[in-house]
Amino acid sequence: MTDMQSLAGVDFAEGYIAVIDKPLEWTSTDVVRKIKFALNRSGYRKIKVGHAGTLDPLATGVLIVCIGKATKMVNALQAEEKEYAAELELGATTPSFDMEHPVDRRYPTDHITREMVGEALDRLTGERLQAPPIYSAKKVEGVRAYEFARAGEEVELRKALITVHEIELEEYDLPRMRIRVRCSKGTYIRSLAQEIGEELRSGAYLTSLRRTRSGGFTAENAWKLENFLEKLAELETNR
Repeated sequence: MTDMQSLAGVDFAEGYIAVIDKPLEWTSTDVVRKIKFALNRSGYRKIKVGHAGTLDPLATGVLIVCIGKATKMVNALQAEEKEYAAELELGATTPSFDMEHPVDRRYPTDHITREMVGEALDRLTGERLQAPPIYSAKKVEGVRAYEFARAGEEVELRKALITVHEIELEEYDLPRMRIRVRCSKGTYIRSLAQEIGEELRSGAYLTSLRRTRSGGFTAENAWKLENFLEKLAELETNR
């Protein structure tokens, strides 16, 4: 699935999987809504469109969008292994564990060594429980967790069983580091950043996140959203 692929002859109602490179600052729902609107204009009225695995607005990369009968595959696709490229800033934290909110606390980093970082990453690898960020879409009694957070209310989020298969340290230049993470569904890389900070007796938050793979789908073979929408517009012109 590349930007050069033709959509001519595709019966979207029968099912199509579009692998989109989600743009920065778009929500996953924004992408689905935009594609559904374009499909409606191309003559596919009331067609089902959904995504398999939410990406935060400040994350980019592989977003699997299921169209028509392919929406039946959402749960199976969402359950597949994910891979991420993440950049972290050590020595500070934010309420959202990323750059959505400003830094709220500073911590020392002079004691941190590359060896300590490697040991911390090893300890965070494997099957374990992980708490979602309070600024997340997780529901508590039917209400999104971020709504409680924005209202200044404390709420306890249930930890989920996750598996971090591998964390590779790709670049280390204190206070910044870059890692590659291979993990199960349900793993919050924002929470992983916060956990890394705690393991290092300091703080950490995400400065960049890109999903490079979901199951067998990779960012290299994903559609740029604008190109996919252009191809859908061509269908409208030719109908």
